[in-house]
Amino acid sequence: MTQNYKPAYPVEFRQQMVELVALGRCPKQLSKEFGCHYTSIQAWCRATGVQYRSNQVTATVSVSSSAPLNSNERQELMELRKKLKRVEMERDILAKATAWFANNKD
Repeated sequence: MTQNYKPAYPVEFRQQMVELVALGRCPKQLSKEFGCHYTSIQAWCRATGVQYRSNQVTATVSVSSSAPLNSNERQELMELRKKLKRVEMERDILAKATAWFANNKD
């Protein structure tokens, strides 16, 4: 009798899932995106002590003054937003590549 089972996920993949949860990503969303069951992600997080809170509070930045940004600050903010967008895109590409390799492992 042949059993149908999926081989264990690579350690690197599990670590990346835990890191994404630690950064605030939802295990259910990650499971849909990467094709693994969300309870697996939750178990990996429990094993490493990472907890997901569905009612996470968004971080707020305190500003020392309510004055509008000067031109240098505005320019820096625009550059940081562009850099953040690029880094997020690179992260998403790497995450999808990791999932693809995990699913096509021979």
